[in-house]
Amino acid sequence: MTPTGVVVAPAGLDREQWLAVRRKGVGGSDVAAVLGMSKYASAYEVYLDKRGELPLDRPQSAELAEAAFWGHQHEPTIASVFAERTGLGVVEGPGTIAHVERRWMLANLDRAVIERGESTPSSLLEIKTRSAYQLDEWLLGVPDGPALQTHWYLAVTGYQHAYVAALLGGNRLIIHRVERDEQLVEHLVELVGRFWRGVLNGTPPAVDGSKATADLLGHLYDVQADAVAMADPSEVLPLLERRRELKAREQRTVDELREVDNRLKAAAGEAEVVKVQGSVAYSYRQNGPLAQKRFIAAHPDLAQQYTYRVDALDTTRLAAEHPDKVRAYRARRLVVPNQETAA
Repeated sequence: MTPTGVVVAPAGLDREQWLAVRRKGVGGSDVAAVLGMSKYASAYEVYLDKRGELPLDRPQSAELAEAAFWGHQHEPTIASVFAERTGLGVVEGPGTIAHVERRWMLANLDRAVIERGESTPSSLLEIKTRSAYQLDEWLLGVPDGPALQTHWYLAVTGYQHAYVAALLGGNRLIIHRVERDEQLVEHLVELVGRFWRGVLNGTPPAVDGSKATADLLGHLYDVQADAVAMADPSEVLPLLERRRELKAREQRTVDELREVDNRLKAAAGEAEVVKVQGSVAYSYRQNGPLAQKRFIAAHPDLAQQYTYRVDALDTTRLAAEHPDKVRAYRARRLVVPNQETAA
């Protein structure tokens, strides 16, 4: 199909079949997470998924699901406009492509590109839909995440260049041509290959400090109420000591920051804006949250005019009457007793 790619699964598979195929290797959307460069997923989560230890079609967050929906809706339009503006031909990808020698290297191309004067594809098109807030970043080039994904596809297909078309804010199309960087390709194959060997032999990547990992661990296991695990002291005790050090440092930072802020507030006095050498240095405006209790006490009649009832879930009664159902939807909390309490 491509210089180094072979089709291993056709296009048009249903979602469950497609997800099963993705578990047989590492795809372009996995690479940033594997390298610790994604805010939506971590290497640990990808590892568990490839090992089959997570539900095959687990639900996405509402934010990601909405973004994925609109990305899918806009893809044909972006491909069409790309073709019009560049004069290049575009055809839909053939399905899932694997590297001919390393079948764990997978790619699902948004489109293949037919260059001028040619009759068969010789490059690829990666399509993105992004917020207008990212425009400045895209004007400078392809951001890290999409750049890694694009280079992964170059590694799988053997193509020497690719195109990335990003629709920013729904009304600005940015097109970049990405030349194959052989050194980057080699690094990606080595690093991601190391991860894949860990998947095959059951060696997980280190648990990192990302929010994605924290969210995963908060809902990962079917927890047994009040179950006790005996941990290895050589692993857990250094972590607890490190945590105590970090919490103490965090508190010192909070106190020091509060002192600095208080001194800035005192310097402002009655003014809302403070200038230094003719330029605005900071502001201290009276536009923060309303002190509701004080306002109600001072102006009860006026407060009554602007008070209304809202529908709210009675979580206390729900937990009392349906504890098992509520427990299934509660996140886990890490609680570490202080040394005095523990003693």
